[in-house]
Amino acid sequence: MFVSSAHAASTTETIAQTDTHGAAETAAPGATPDAHATDTHTETGVPHQQGVFPPFDSSHFASQILWLAVTFAAFYLFLSRVVLPRIGGIIETRRDRIATDLDQAARMKQDSDDAFAAYEQELADAKKKAGGIAQTARDEAKAKADAEQADISAALEKKLSDAEASIAAIKDKAMKEVGTIAEDTASEIVKKILGGSIDKASISAAVKAVRG
Repeated sequence: MFVSSAHAASTTETIAQTDTHGAAETAAPGATPDAHATDTHTETGVPHQQGVFPPFDSSHFASQILWLAVTFAAFYLFLSRVVLPRIGGIIETRRDRIATDLDQAARMKQDSDDAFAAYEQELADAKKKAGGIAQTARDEAKAKADAEQADISAALEKKLSDAEASIAAIKDKAMKEVGTIAEDTASEIVKKILGGSIDKASISAAVKAVRG
């Protein structure tokens, strides 16, 4: 549409210039009315070709296409030789860095898992060892308590036996003394009642008979 308009405008301008040139040749050199007519025709003619916007001028299309191709080729070369290699290098560097970080993270996780497993094993061993120590301490305390209890029981039994023996000895001594006292008392009573003395053997026999 723009090409047809420009072509029509160019054709009209050419016709107008031809008419003006013919009128100028026909008129006399000093004829004022013809000059006025020429000026009037020029003022009322179609706009000059220079008024068309250059990008819409069909005569410039070839050069525009050429420069577009040159610009596109230069831009393509710039992208393929400069921009894209840099972008590819950056992407490759970041990919390598990410892979390295992932490997390092995996190693750190493995180290953490190993350390946690070792900690759990040490904790289990410590609990087992503590349980064994506690059981040994309980067994030793029980054995010591049993030994002390046995010693105390033996000491008490010995003291009880000694006390019983002492009591028996005291009892025997007391009984002997009671017998002697009874014999003496009976002898004195007989003397006072009968006015005479009785042999000690008879009194001892009588006291023993009374004591049963």
